[in-house]
Amino acid sequence: MNTKTAFIITTALTGLAFSAPLAFADEAPAMEKCYGIAKAGKNDCASKAAGNSCAGQATKDGQGFLAVPKGLCEKLVGGSTEEKK
Repeated sequence: MNTKTAFIITTALTGLAFSAPLAFADEAPAMEKCYGIAKAGKNDCASKAAGNSCAGQATKDGQGFLAVPKGLCEKLVGGSTEEKK
């Protein structure tokens, strides 16, 4: 094997080693709705109790929900996966 062939093989293997983790980088984590943590005007959507139905319409802190990675909501102070009535 000559030097040029060895260089090409080394370069190809290095490229594969560094690009393999990137193949999985586009996978989004599972998300869940977390109620009680949104700041006024910063909710992702829906607050039946407050009477609004879309993003940014919460008038008080804690109205509506924020989408967070699954399992995080219960760890946040005031966070709940169920809307308070």
